Amino acid sequence: MTQDVYLSSGAIENVSAIFDQQNVRSVFVVADRTAYDLSGAKAKLVPALEGRECAFFDAFAPNPKYDDVMRGLHVWRDHPCDMVLAVGGGSAIDMAKLIGICSAHTCESVDLLTGLAPIEHAGPPLIAMPTTAGTGSEATHFAVVYVDGQKYSVAHEFVLPNYAVVDSDLTANLPASITAHTGLDALSQAVESFWSVNATPTSQGFASEALTLVMANLEVAVHNPSPDVRLNMCKAAHLAGKAINISKTTAPHAISYTLTSHFGVPHGLAVALTLGPMLVYNYAVGADDCCHPEGVGPVHKGLHSLLSLFEVEAAQEAHERIEALIVAIGCPTRLGDVGVQTNADIDLLVQNVNTERLQNNPRMLSQDALRALLNNIR
Repeated sequence: MTQDVYLSSGAIENVSAIFDQQNVRSVFVVADRTAYDLSGAKAKLVPALEGRECAFFDAFAPNPKYDDVMRGLHVWRDHPCDMVLAVGGGSAIDMAKLIGICSAHTCESVDLLTGLAPIEHAGPPLIAMPTTAGTGSEATHFAVVYVDGQKYSVAHEFVLPNYAVVDSDLTANLPASITAHTGLDALSQAVESFWSVNATPTSQGFASEALTLVMANLEVAVHNPSPDVRLNMCKAAHLAGKAINISKTTAPHAISYTLTSHFGVPHGLAVALTLGPMLVYNYAVGADDCCHPEGVGPVHKGLHSLLSLFEVEAAQEAHERIEALIVAIGCPTRLGDVGVQTNADIDLLVQNVNTERLQNNPRMLSQDALRALLNNIR
């Protein structure tokens, strides 16, 4: 499935043309209400939406839940539209993806979302318009949903949005903390794409560009952003999304979900907390614990390329560069600083690691090894 991408300052102005080209008479808007208003998207979309019927859904929390999807699907069935427009961060875009896919199937939605029933049909055309520079969800063919507290990743080519409209102007009013956390998500996706067992030259090419942009722009984006810096971070996030769309994420993401769901750590920070330590751990991969189907060679090649982008020669030095950036943008680097303080807390993280994401990591990670890594940064 192909995707049309509009990435620039003012990219939102292309929405009217998309609607006209597709003869869109009605639009189902899935949006984070706060982001929709404060980003300027609401005001800027007035010309595009004028004269078209609109239904609006915003009754969902961060990190999409099954019940939220069902509420959205109910609104959709009452007000089916020609096209879906998602506006917001990763949660809003994922919610729009999930509602769209569920709307196209007659099977039980819970079976579709948990993988018990196959995705066989494309949903309505979807425009994904991010208001943060981080998740890259507009560029991926998967969406996250929590069913009874368990995380599932719904993946299929039909999940990829038909259009990605990435307008850096919509990130101009982001608070520094959200700029920091979402930027760390883009950084983590880029780094993980280098060592993923699914990495390809194409995914590593996207990741290379994304990483270079993040390292050059994130600190400035947090403390003293300019329009050019905001645009560069949007490019980085989109490229990182394109990278993980191929490679998928690995151990830092696998660990992060419990940090977010149980300890309330924002997703990007939750991933970044273990990114440097995991880089050092993965760099020590050997033939006896390598999970890459082609052996240690491709893993070492990817990691060496990664070190060169950090302009260092050793994994520990790259770890230190990552940690220095996290500190520079005002974020903690220790698990104890985000509430993980006891052995029971560590055990909770170890026992609830996401095995689906962990399978993409190039080095085997036993519970004992994970516990030791987490204790080292507590």
